Amino acid sequence: MQVMDHIALLDPLDFAAVGTIVVCWFLIGWMIEHPGARRPSVTILMSERRRDWMKVFVTRDPRIFDSQILGGLRQGTAFFASTCLLAIGGVLALVGNTAPLQGVAAEVSEMPVPVLIWQLKLGLVALFLTNAFLKFVWANRVFGYCAVMMAAVPNDPGDPATYPRAAQAAELNIRAAINFNRGLRGMYFALGALAWLLGAVALIIATVIVVWIVWSREFASLPRQILLKENA
Repeated sequence: MQVMDHIALLDPLDFAAVGTIVVCWFLIGWMIEHPGARRPSVTILMSERRRDWMKVFVTRDPRIFDSQILGGLRQGTAFFASTCLLAIGGVLALVGNTAPLQGVAAEVSEMPVPVLIWQLKLGLVALFLTNAFLKFVWANRVFGYCAVMMAAVPNDPGDPATYPRAAQAAELNIRAAINFNRGLRGMYFALGALAWLLGAVALIIATVIVVWIVWSREFASLPRQILLKENA
């Protein structure tokens, strides 16, 4: 009963703000991965370059260069996964001890905020970070699958299994990259979710900013212009 009383302290704007950030997180991800043919995202453009990479990989001798690139991609996913894990640990530490946040809140507001409310707000951040961590871990594993498939590509371009296996390696590489990008978006929205500590209005503003940053990097960035010129 006391829990419900504390949750009742959240006004409708809080629920609307949380709903907004969750819906925006889902919609921007769907928009990036399923853009219209006339306006492809950087993710889609890079997917085609990954397929081209595997076609070139077949005739490259030696293939050490390709293994180095894949190793770098796996290191990137491992780095962000470990970073997410540290961030999750920090958030959980605050959930267990909200005194520092209560002290800051006391300086800007006379109304005391129950511990449960702080924990709920930090829980939203933790959920985004956990999702990002799981995506990074899965991306790392799929890059590993890609490495094995690349190793299984015959050295002879005339072998019937060569190009089909290279195509499989390309698709695995693309899936790993998609999950890596999902992890990055999770981290962006986790940072935006921190604004809820300042209130519902701050969360809505932060959500708009995060959506703009993610959208602009996929649909209005200089790398995208470069990729489109290459395609022209």
